[in-house]
Amino acid sequence: MPNKIEFYGLSTCIHCKKALQYLEECNVACDPVFVDKLEGEERKETIAKVKEHNPSVSFPTLVINGKVVVGFNKDKIDDALEK
Repeated sequence: MPNKIEFYGLSTCIHCKKALQYLEECNVACDPVFVDKLEGEERKETIAKVKEHNPSVSFPTLVINGKVVVGFNKDKIDDALEK
């Protein structure tokens, strides 16, 4: 069964880039959402969605198979991916 991943980040965030690179190294596909590239209502709705998982709204925020990983942490990503 493929992994279900939600990725919320900022286009200028080095930790977000590292997390995406690590997911790629793990051959895990995701469709990242860069919150800083969004505008208006879409941005508000996305931030509200991030806040549901991570009240501090820090980035990257990943939801991997229902498990929330905040920041770039290989061990937590691996755990969520059940590697």
